[in-house]
Amino acid sequence: MSSKTTSSIFDASLLVPAVGESFRKFDPRVQWKNPVMFVVFLGSIISTVITASHFTGFLLQLSLWLWFTVLFANFAEALAEGRGKAQAASLRAARTQSFARRLKGSQEEKIPATELKVEDLVVCETGDVIPGDGEVVEGISSVDESAITGESAPVIRESGGDRSAVTGGTRVISDRIVIRITSEQGNTFIDRMISMVEGARRQKTPNEIALGILLVSLTVLFLLAVATLPSFAHYSESAASQQNAVDVSLPVLIALLVCLIPTTIGGLLSAIGISGIDRLVRRNVLATSGRAVEAAGDIDVLLLDKTGTITLGNRMASDFVPAPNITTEQLASGAQLASLADETPEGRSIVVLAKEKFGIRVRELTHPAARFVPFTAQTRMSGVDFLEGEIVTRSIRKGAAESIRNLVESQGGIYHPEVSASVDEISRAGGTPLVVAEGREVLGVIHLKDVVKMGIKERFAQLRQMGIRTVMITGDNPLTAAAIAAEAGVDDFMAQATPEQKLQRIRQEQSEGRLVAMTGDGTNDAPALAQADVGVAMNTGTQAAREAGNMVDLDSNPTKLIEIVEIGKQLLMTRGALTTFSIANDVAKYFAILPAMFGLLYAVSGSAHGPLEALNVMHLHSPSSAILSAVIFNALIIIALVPLALKGVSYRPLGAAQVLTNNVLIYGVGGIIAPFAGIKLIDLALVSMHLV
Repeated sequence: MSSKTTSSIFDASLLVPAVGESFRKFDPRVQWKNPVMFVVFLGSIISTVITASHFTGFLLQLSLWLWFTVLFANFAEALAEGRGKAQAASLRAARTQSFARRLKGSQEEKIPATELKVEDLVVCETGDVIPGDGEVVEGISSVDESAITGESAPVIRESGGDRSAVTGGTRVISDRIVIRITSEQGNTFIDRMISMVEGARRQKTPNEIALGILLVSLTVLFLLAVATLPSFAHYSESAASQQNAVDVSLPVLIALLVCLIPTTIGGLLSAIGISGIDRLVRRNVLATSGRAVEAAGDIDVLLLDKTGTITLGNRMASDFVPAPNITTEQLASGAQLASLADETPEGRSIVVLAKEKFGIRVRELTHPAARFVPFTAQTRMSGVDFLEGEIVTRSIRKGAAESIRNLVESQGGIYHPEVSASVDEISRAGGTPLVVAEGREVLGVIHLKDVVKMGIKERFAQLRQMGIRTVMITGDNPLTAAAIAAEAGVDDFMAQATPEQKLQRIRQEQSEGRLVAMTGDGTNDAPALAQADVGVAMNTGTQAAREAGNMVDLDSNPTKLIEIVEIGKQLLMTRGALTTFSIANDVAKYFAILPAMFGLLYAVSGSAHGPLEALNVMHLHSPSSAILSAVIFNALIIIALVPLALKGVSYRPLGAAQVLTNNVLIYGVGGIIAPFAGIKLIDLALVSMHLV
C-alpha cells in the first residue's frame, strides 16, 4: 500500500465525498455519539423553529451559522474517514477473486479461494496469486507484495525461519512453494486492514474517553450557568427598574452556550484519532487498535531485537578459527555438515564459506542414517547425528559458546582455553562466535559478522531526549552484546535472552509503572509481543507473531518502531494542543457576547451604555453583530483547524516539560489572542456588508 496514496487533504476525490458524507451525518443517531456537538445540533433545531415563527434577518443568520458549526464538525470527521476509505479502496482492488490449487495427499485440485479452510495446503508457482494468508511449509520463492506494501521490490518467502508468512492477494514471481492456510476467508490480513483503515473497528482509546468525559462535564457546567442567566437578568432588571435591558431570548442563550462549550475540540476529536491511524497506514503500518497508537505516544521503554533492528541482520560467516590440533579444513567440514539443514541466512553462509575457502562440496544428507537437530531457544544449538540402527555413531553440534561448552564437558571432553580466547576476541570485535563440536571434541569457532546500521546511534539519542530508555535484546553472549550496545548507543542490553526472559523483562518494567514497546518477527517473540503495550510484528514474520502484536509493519523494517513512537507522541500532542486552544478560545467570547447581553443594564439616565459595556474591549458594532461574530468565528475555527487535526502538530524530540511549555505558549496564548482578532474582523465584515 503506497504511502503516497491520498497524501493531500485538498484532493477533490476526498473533498467531494466528504461534503456529501457531512450532510448524511446530520442523522441524530450519529450526532448522539458526540455529546458536545449533539448539544449544538439540538440548539440549531430550536433556533430554526424560533426563526420560522419569529422571522428576522438576525435569527436567520444565527440559525444558519449554528448549522454550519455542526456541518464543519461533520466534515472534519468525514474527511478523516475518507482518507481511510481511499486506502481501503486500493486494498480492495488488490483482493481479487482467485483460485487455489489445494493438495489432497499427492493430488492437486483447483477450487475457488473462498472455499479454503484453515490448515489446507495449497501449491503456488510462478505467476500465481496467493489465495489466502498462510505460512510456507515447503520451498522458497520471490513474492511481489506491492499490492499491500506499495514496494515494487520482490521479497523472499521460505519455509522455516522467520520469513515464512505470506499474505493473500500477493503474487509469486519465481519458483514453487507449498502454503498452509492460517486464516479463514473474510478474516484475512487484507480484510482486517480494510476494516481498520475504514474505521469500522476503531474504538475510543482511554485518553479519548477521559477527554470526552471532561468535555461533557464542561458542557453540563456551561449549560447550568447559561440556564441561570435569565433568573439573574430578571432580578437585576427589577432592581434597576430597567425592564428588557438584558437580552436573554432563547436564541441568544443558545448562541452563548454554543460559544462557551468546547465545540472546537469536540468537533475535531474524532478526526484526530482517525488521522493518527491514517498516518501509520501511510507509513505501511497497520494498527489493530487505536489504543496501540495512543500507547505508543506514552512509551517509556523500547525493547529492540539486535539483528535487523540495530544491526543490518543476516550475519554472514567470515572466518573459521580452529581449536588446537584441528585443521581449518576439518572445522569447515564439520561446520558445513552441522549447517546443511540450517535454513537461516547464517547457516547458509557457513555452507557457502566452506565451499569457497576449501572447495568442500555441499553434501545432500537425505539418508535415513542422518538425523538433523534443529535450533531451539532453550538449547541454543543445532546440528546433525549419524545413526547405525538406533546408535549414534557421529554427532556434530554448532551453537552458542556456553551451550557447546556445557555439552562437551558433560560428556567428559575438554573445552580448550584457546577456544575461549577466540570466542572472547570475536565478541570484543562485535562479531558473533559459534562454536562447533564433534562428540566431546571442540573443532573451533565460526566468526559471524554483524554491522550496526548507519545513523541508529543518533536515533537512540533522540529517544533519550524524549525520555525513552532503549534496551537491546540479543541471543549473543554478554561480550558481543556489550560491544554492539556500546557502538549503537543503547541504554541497556539483554544478552543470551530466551523467550521467557523477554517476557519476564516486559512484565518487570510494566510492574514498575512503565509502558513498554517491542518489535519481533518470530514465533518465539509472540509471548513478548502479546505482553508489550505496543507490540510491532514484522509482515515477513510468522503468523504467530503477526497475531500476537497489536501492530504489523508491512515493510518489515524493525527500526520503524521509532517512527511509530513519534507518531503516537504527535497524536497526543495534537489532541492536547487543540484542547488547550479550544478552552482558551472562550476568553474572547466572554468579551463579545456578555457585553452584548448586559451592556444596557444599570445605565444611568440619559446614557446609552451601562457599566458592563466596559467589557466590550473589541468595540464591536452592536449587540447583534457581537453575537453573530462570535458564533461565526466559533464555526469557522473548526474548519480552519481541520488541516492541523489531520496532519498533526509538528513534532520534535523534546522532554515532557518543554512540550507542555510550548503547548501553553503557542496554543494557550494563541487561543486567547486569535479570537479577539478574528471576531473583530468578522464584525467589520458584517457591518461593511450591511448584514447587521
